[in-house]
Amino acid sequence: MLSSYPLVKWKNLLPITLGTAIYAFGLHYFVISNELMEGGITGIALLLNYSFHLPPSATTLVINIPLFYLGWKVLGKETMLNTVIGTVSLSFFLWIMEQLIHRGWIVPFHSEHDYFLAVAYAGVTLGVGLGLVFRYGGTTGGSDIIATIGQKWLGWSMGRVILVFDCLVIGSALFFIPKEKILYTFVVVFITTKVIDIIIEGAYAARAFTVITDHAEELVAKIAEHMDRGATIIPAVGAYSKAHKNVVYCVVYRQEMKRLKDLARSVDPRAFIIINEVHDVVGEGFKPE
Repeated sequence: MLSSYPLVKWKNLLPITLGTAIYAFGLHYFVISNELMEGGITGIALLLNYSFHLPPSATTLVINIPLFYLGWKVLGKETMLNTVIGTVSLSFFLWIMEQLIHRGWIVPFHSEHDYFLAVAYAGVTLGVGLGLVFRYGGTTGGSDIIATIGQKWLGWSMGRVILVFDCLVIGSALFFIPKEKILYTFVVVFITTKVIDIIIEGAYAARAFTVITDHAEELVAKIAEHMDRGATIIPAVGAYSKAHKNVVYCVVYRQEMKRLKDLARSVDPRAFIIINEVHDVVGEGFKPE
C-alpha cells in the first residue's frame, strides 16, 4: 500500500509530521494543563482524560479506528492514507509528550487564575501545527472524516459539519469543566483558525491591483521600470459610456502596495483603482510551483 504512495506525497510527510508534533506539544503544554477544551475527536479525548484520566494518545487513535474503516470505504485509499498518517503521527507525539511530562522533563504551563497567556499561546501553537498539516495535504482524522462523509452523503458543507460537531463536543464539556473555561476555549478556537489561515495562505499573501486607465501602456512601462513587476493589459468596454478602455492587472506584495498606488496616480490621476487581497500566489516573482 505504501509502496504506491506518490513520491511528491512522501515529500510532504516531514512538514505534516512536524505539524502534528507542534500540535501535540501545544495540546499538552497549554490546553490540557489548564483544563481547556478542543473541538472534534480531540475534544472527546480531552473529556475522557478529564473524567477518567485516560491518555489522549490512546483515545484519539481508538476513536478514529472505526472512522478510518468508514472513510476508507467512502472516501477512497489516497485520501484516507493521508488521514491515517496524520492521525497516527499525532497519537505518537501525544504519547511522547505524556512520557516527557510524566518523567518531569517537561513542566506544562499552568495558570491558576489568569488564562490569557495560556489561551493565546495555545491558539498560536495549535494553529501553527494544524496549519502545517493542512498546508501539506494531511489531516488529523476525526471531524475531518465526518465532515467529508457528510459532504459526500448529505450534501452539507464541510465547514457546517465541523462547526456543528465542534459545538456539540465543546458544549458537552459544560457538564465536566467550568463554563469560564468553555468561553476561553472558544477564544483558543478563534485564534487557532486565524493562525491556520495565515500558515496556509498568509505566507504568500499579496494584493491584486485592477487599474482602469487611458494610459495603460505607460503605466505598464512604469511598473516594469520602477518595480520590476509584470502586468497584464485587458481590453474592456465601459458599460455606460461604451468607450473602449484598457484595464491593467498587476499582483504585488503587500509592502509594495503604496508604491504601485502612487505610480498609478502619477501616470493617471483619474485612474480607477481596485485593490483585492489574494493568497498563495504562484509564479515568477512570487512562490515557485
